[in-house]
Amino acid sequence: MAFAKNIETDRGLSARMLLTGLFLVILWGILGAVLVAVGVGLALVVVIEIAVIFGQYWFSDKIALFGMGGRIVTPEEEPKLHAIVDRLCAMADMPKPRVAIATTDMPNAFATGRSPKTAVVCATTGLMSRLSDEELEAVLAHELSHVAHRDVAVMTIASSVGMLAGLLTRVALWSSIFTGNDNNNQGAAAAELLVMLVSIVVYFISFLLTLALSRYRELAADRSGAILIGRPSLLAAALVKITGEMSKIPQKDLRKSEAFNAFFFTPAINGKQGQSLANLFSTHPSLERRLAQLDELERQLGQG
Repeated sequence: MAFAKNIETDRGLSARMLLTGLFLVILWGILGAVLVAVGVGLALVVVIEIAVIFGQYWFSDKIALFGMGGRIVTPEEEPKLHAIVDRLCAMADMPKPRVAIATTDMPNAFATGRSPKTAVVCATTGLMSRLSDEELEAVLAHELSHVAHRDVAVMTIASSVGMLAGLLTRVALWSSIFTGNDNNNQGAAAAELLVMLVSIVVYFISFLLTLALSRYRELAADRSGAILIGRPSLLAAALVKITGEMSKIPQKDLRKSEAFNAFFFTPAINGKQGQSLANLFSTHPSLERRLAQLDELERQLGQG
């Protein structure tokens, strides 16, 4: 059953989430097998992996809000923001998520939460001060599409294997630095090297999988959000305005939020577009591609 009756399911996104999930299960298995092979108990490996996944999944909304300095707000505190979300949820025929704001001049928005029922849609004060009500509605329609597509939880879980692999890489690296080279430590050094190499490979693969899914889900949310409001041009205008305003924010402030790039409406810091290697490591499609999709959608809706 669709969580939002008036936001259609994106089969391409669903297929990619399933495929990404399968690959990540394999990566979890490889990481666990290596840990067992170097002497870590199977029970401990299972506990560690479950703890990492559960922690990321269960506390994802709290982690994101804390990292961005966001807080849940009531309709009395932010009547305009709540009114827009109320209207969009009525249009989408979906339950209303919690509404939050983050006090930062960076114009952005994101959706988080382990499930649609516990979702949070957050807008920054910088976004609310720069966009018109119609443009703000378009951005929030995009974020509600993420909730309806259930891709927020998948992205959260997808990042957990990379987080554990990165942690193991650092542990193995520091252990190797402080391990001597005598014969008694040869076996330990080899085990540490194996864990570090496998962790690096697992981290890199999971990183690429997460980025590929992130880019597609942004296009899917653009499309669904634009269809929901019936005005793709409004979302395009918001994209152009936010991208331009983002360049005015000090780089040091943007870098503080860079870790949340994959969850933002637009990335805090983006690499150069138009280069295949740069695009491969981007959390979002290029602005040109997003605008082209919205322009085509505008023509299709105009003909309908």
